[in-house]
Amino acid sequence: MGRIGLVAVTAVLASTLVACGQSEQVGDRGPVAAGEGSTAYPLTLDNCGETVTVDATPKRVASLDQGSTEILLSLGLGDRIVGTASWTDPIRQNLAAAHASVPRLAENAPTYEVVLGADPDFVTASFGRHFEQGGVAERSRFEETGIESYLSPTDCDNGVSVNGGGKRSAPLTMDALYQEIRELAAVFDVNDRGAQLVDELQSRETAALADIEKSNVSMAFWFADTKSPYVAGGLGSANLLATSVGATNVFAELTDDWPAVGWETVVERNPDVLVLGDLLRARFPGDLLADKIAFLESDPVTRNLDAVRNQRYIALHGAEMNPSIRAVDGLEKIAAGLRDMQVPR
Repeated sequence: MGRIGLVAVTAVLASTLVACGQSEQVGDRGPVAAGEGSTAYPLTLDNCGETVTVDATPKRVASLDQGSTEILLSLGLGDRIVGTASWTDPIRQNLAAAHASVPRLAENAPTYEVVLGADPDFVTASFGRHFEQGGVAERSRFEETGIESYLSPTDCDNGVSVNGGGKRSAPLTMDALYQEIRELAAVFDVNDRGAQLVDELQSRETAALADIEKSNVSMAFWFADTKSPYVAGGLGSANLLATSVGATNVFAELTDDWPAVGWETVVERNPDVLVLGDLLRARFPGDLLADKIAFLESDPVTRNLDAVRNQRYIALHGAEMNPSIRAVDGLEKIAAGLRDMQVPR
């Protein structure tokens, strides 16, 4: 193994999402491809406690998160995106060309005025914090201006946004991600592309887990912050990755997606493997992978962890730890890393 205990896995989505049909001009974004003609409008969705009614195919969408943007790009909708925001990582390689012409509204959350300045007719988000007071704007505020909004089902539990102040009552499953893909595909009248994308992701899931041996390997996921590390709780996306490969998340009893804990607690639980977030946003100490490893191997509290002494690290991008199409990339990397590691069983 290399120094960070990671075998890189490159699995590129098939680039078959080619726009079809006639085109129409929309503002300065150039030609926008017509849909497939398979969605019957008006389309009504029950979306995290809100009723969303789409009267026609949206032509100008603002996406407030990297995860949402990468779904739209994977559906071949780059020509409709008038703005994106809140990025932790570089664009997925197979989407780079389509993403190149998408305006960046902000590296983190944009203001409401900046979003309106992009003149969207539809707004999407992966995390409900954008639709709360103190975020970009409440969904009702967008509705007042005739803009429908959509929140990822991965952030919803019993009609309430988890990142908007709610709590999960049940573990997240990949079904919520696939629901998001299918619903956005229906909104934009590209249902066949949505079905194809879901099939591709499910096939990759199956392949990644084909020869995974269920074991008693324990792991902890460290997302960010060197002072009070944000680790994966037991109901969110990262825990789903752990259970999928047959491992145990040492913080599985915590119900928040990313609770902050003390390093003494991490040492007490002494996971066999540390899954480390490599966040190129560099907003907080320990966002970067190199900074995480330097801290772990120099700090007197953490340097004696079994995973640190044996350099049992698996590196994931932040988007691969969160619920998005990149979670399948994360699953592939964890599965590959465990196959190559010498971990006590």
